[in-house]
Amino acid sequence: MIRREFITLLGGAAASAWPLAARAQQAGKLPTIGFLGSSTLSAMSQWTAAFVQRLRELGWVEGRNVAIEYRWAEGRADRLSEIAAEFVRLKVDVIVTYATTGTLAAKQATSAIPIVFAIAGDPVGTGLVASLARPSGNVTGLSLQLTEVSGKRLELLREAVPDLRRLAILGNVGNPFTVLEIDEVQAAARTLGLEVHTPEIRRAQDIAPAFEALRGRADAIYVSTDPLVFTNLTRINTLALGSRLPTIYTSRDYVAAGGLMSYGPNYPDLWRRAADYVDKILRGAKPGDIPVEQPTKFDLIVNLTTAKTLGLTIPESFLLRADEVIE
Repeated sequence: MIRREFITLLGGAAASAWPLAARAQQAGKLPTIGFLGSSTLSAMSQWTAAFVQRLRELGWVEGRNVAIEYRWAEGRADRLSEIAAEFVRLKVDVIVTYATTGTLAAKQATSAIPIVFAIAGDPVGTGLVASLARPSGNVTGLSLQLTEVSGKRLELLREAVPDLRRLAILGNVGNPFTVLEIDEVQAAARTLGLEVHTPEIRRAQDIAPAFEALRGRADAIYVSTDPLVFTNLTRINTLALGSRLPTIYTSRDYVAAGGLMSYGPNYPDLWRRAADYVDKILRGAKPGDIPVEQPTKFDLIVNLTTAKTLGLTIPESFLLRADEVIE
């Protein structure tokens, strides 16, 4: 059964008669946003709230002048194409996606409906857009450019774990961006003289065997995040703690769930900015004419409770540089 979740927006000023909204209302329906959630409602709740709140600030109130159809793939790649095809059948006015895999599924389903990705790793390298400045086609959004900071993330991990000699890189190799990031991390690891192991996962059932394969072969784990990983973050952190392996991620959510640390863009901020893209498109702008933007705010988050559980002593100088220390 398709799982449907509706978030009610209260208050906010009514939007004026913008081109797309006017056309939709003349056709007897509200302009509709198809929200393709690659993970789960609970996992993405803070991001969804940031997106919806920004829409409300821009005057888009669900049930009044906009409708939102929510669908959740729950980390399953096969569900992404099914949801994208459903949105095409529903003739939604814009599709909002998260991560490279979800955006690729939407792009393969339609070349006509505008698509806004709130988060995508390397949209040029994975073929989502022609260029950041001029995306062309029907796709635009916010780029993480995570491969460009993977070296920085690895340096931070080694600083927090000074005895690091053997690095595991865990990621969903079914995601084309993850493959790019793993290559970048391996190159950075080689320059630091680290021994690297890369257990591959493609589905949730692969996670536990991957940790079993790492037994006695790694000192820490660099986790390349995507919807599959995000949906299973509690399981991954539990296994990492059980194996006494420090972890580094891309965003706060993973650290709040028990990971050791993260360094990367502020995801709620990206979701708010995605709402700005949707607003422009509902006003009549063409997605191919709206440049892809990059993160402007990066956060270093450390979970001190996890560090203590692992027996790690994080230097005070390191903690002072953190944007947030979770205790």
